Amino acid sequence: MSYDAQPAAAPPPVDDDLLGPPWVARTIPLGDRLDGGEEPGAPDVATLVHQRDAGSATRAVLYLPGFVDYFFQAEHAQAWIDAGYDFYGLDMRRSGRSTNGHPRPDDIRDLRVQDEEIGKALAIIREGGPRPVVLLGHSTGGLQAVLWAADHPGSVDAVVLNSPWLDLNSGWFTRVPVTEIVDKLGAWLPSLPVGSLSQAYGRYLHTGTGGDWEYDLSLKPHEGFPARAGFVRTVRRAQAEIGRGLEVSVPVLLCCSTRSGDSKHPGPADLSTSDVVLDVRQMISRAPMIGEDVTILQVPGGIHDLALSPQPGREYYTRSAIEWADARLGVDGGA
Repeated sequence: MSYDAQPAAAPPPVDDDLLGPPWVARTIPLGDRLDGGEEPGAPDVATLVHQRDAGSATRAVLYLPGFVDYFFQAEHAQAWIDAGYDFYGLDMRRSGRSTNGHPRPDDIRDLRVQDEEIGKALAIIREGGPRPVVLLGHSTGGLQAVLWAADHPGSVDAVVLNSPWLDLNSGWFTRVPVTEIVDKLGAWLPSLPVGSLSQAYGRYLHTGTGGDWEYDLSLKPHEGFPARAGFVRTVRRAQAEIGRGLEVSVPVLLCCSTRSGDSKHPGPADLSTSDVVLDVRQMISRAPMIGEDVTILQVPGGIHDLALSPQPGREYYTRSAIEWADARLGVDGGA
């Protein structure tokens, strides 16, 4: 491989995961990588989640969740496993299972700091020897997936994007002048809250408020965690890189809904059939900027996390993504 592989190290211990059997979790210690000046406290860690018998499949998926999110999409993961892939979910530092007592979850001031855990996760996935890996990223995780693939050619064999955050879902004033202001704030006052998520989408998803999905509200609360200036700064700088053009050399599948809904005051139809978080048109317009081999898949009835869409949308997304990966990895008949 042409990327800088992580040095061999003793594998982290495996513990039972909050998803329950057969899922287990490995806590990955991280080095002293500062991202803008840190207070003393618990060290940063990452958490790699997989099924206990993972390691025997001839190919694998590494999943990167989004902002105010963690890996809990076990139904989607199981479909990949049934198709012959090992599936690994990575909760990166200061998010989900990896918050590790940090007082400001998701307070990341440089997205590329998290390259450390992506590299270490890939090293664990390939402990038994080389095998093809699909890098699957949702929302902010999708943004990080294309950055990683561009920065580390040869490290993964294909990229699947689930509603990637490739631009700011807002008007010109926020996307240009306000971005310039936040860029300066992010350097001076990186922990300053500058935004937050709407509660409507999370309340639509969760069983406790009438939704179909059970997940830990302490890790993914309806009100989210504040979007801080340093985080928004690094996201907007990464999105600007995409605007200038990346050179991802492996095949990319960009998946999104067929439409965006009202992000400020979404009604029931918007919540259940559209992306009420990001702008689908921005994703499609920026797809050619990622690399030369980008396929667009629009999912009728898809929501922001396509894996959590109502049926038949989520089945269409899952089946199509696996079939695409099989074809690009040269898998015969999905066997």
